[in-house]
Amino acid sequence: MHPMRQDLEEVLLTEEQIRHRLDDLAMEIQRDYAEKDLTLVAILTGSVMFIADLLRRLPMQLRLDYVGVSSYHGETRSTGELILTKALKLDVRDRDVLVVDDILDTGLTLVNIRAMLQKLQPQSVKFCTFLEKDIPHRENFQADYVGFHIPNKFVVGYGLDYRERYRNLPYVGTLRPEAIAAKL
Repeated sequence: MHPMRQDLEEVLLTEEQIRHRLDDLAMEIQRDYAEKDLTLVAILTGSVMFIADLLRRLPMQLRLDYVGVSSYHGETRSTGELILTKALKLDVRDRDVLVVDDILDTGLTLVNIRAMLQKLQPQSVKFCTFLEKDIPHRENFQADYVGFHIPNKFVVGYGLDYRERYRNLPYVGTLRPEAIAAKL
């Protein structure tokens, strides 16, 4: 058993479930972007495992860049304030952009990223999220590709963290209240 497993209340998504869903998601993306000049824009840091596994499944020409944003600041819910920690380097003008993020929660991050990207005049901007919480999103934001829909619970693992820990779990789960209370 993974040493951090004891801090989890439940495992929501197993490694096998994630693997199978990523195979399907990659096929959808490859089909939709087969003849296009695709630029993937991964949102740091939570999407790192997701983007790495997704990239390995996309046997096509593409470019990759990252943007860094933060809206949690060590809490279990978004603070509502977004801070840009790493800017985009690639020129996306007249290119098809697919933004890849770990989770669609309030929608604050992705609404802001969409506004930032639209100013750069891409050909198209679509969004792919590993997880989408079943809650209302800012401006009714909708992702174009979703790995899994999950209940409104705070989750960790597969890139998602609590106070910068648990990102390296190979599956997704919820923390036991005692683990959150301990504040590591």
